[in-house]
Amino acid sequence: MSHTSGVRQAQKQQTRQSLMDAGMRLLERQNLSSLGLRELTREIGVSPAAFYRHFPDMAALGVALVGEALGSLHTVIRAVMAAGSSSEELIDRTVAITAAYVDEHRPHIRFIARERHGGVQDVREAIAAELDRFADEVADGLAAQPSSAGWDRGDLHVLAQLYVDHMVMTAAAFLDAPEDDPEARERIIHAARLRMRIISIGRRHWLDPEDPTASGAPRGGRRPDGRGAAGAR
Repeated sequence: MSHTSGVRQAQKQQTRQSLMDAGMRLLERQNLSSLGLRELTREIGVSPAAFYRHFPDMAALGVALVGEALGSLHTVIRAVMAAGSSSEELIDRTVAITAAYVDEHRPHIRFIARERHGGVQDVREAIAAELDRFADEVADGLAAQPSSAGWDRGDLHVLAQLYVDHMVMTAAAFLDAPEDDPEARERIIHAARLRMRIISIGRRHWLDPEDPTASGAPRGGRRPDGRGAAGAR
């Protein structure tokens, strides 16, 4: 009985993965909101009823694809942030990892780029949740660095979101670049490194003392009561 149950479970998992793989192939040419159930099931030769044994609806399939597309990146990001290195080394490694991930997972990254602001709410929310988890992990890594001494946790999270948004933008740029144009790829790498350096420069000066001759809001996001603007929620 246990052997039979194991075989059935393996077959069920195989069908589920086949549905996800077929969905990813079909979504290279269209949005999730336009993908039909019959189109998907016909791709792998199963009935529409078989689909519902694995997913309650197409939105659930999309959420599963989000997890597949971004799930493995969490370990990579934590490892990058944990590695002790200079700012320049961290920038170079982050850009290199982004480029390599796009090269290895182009359909998945295209899906994320398209559906991040697409028409399926559950999928948009799933992508936003994954990116927010990335920001939490980056913020944890930043908090452990000596240069973050004195930073408000809320401000660190905003900084982390800048880095994550930059990675998403860079990944989309790699997607759009012709694969047979190394010069275009180098331009993207150069621009990505430059943007990260600019963010890093701003980070180094975020807690600089306020210039008494300057007008407007205090530097460093500090409120008059000394609390961080991002942490004053």
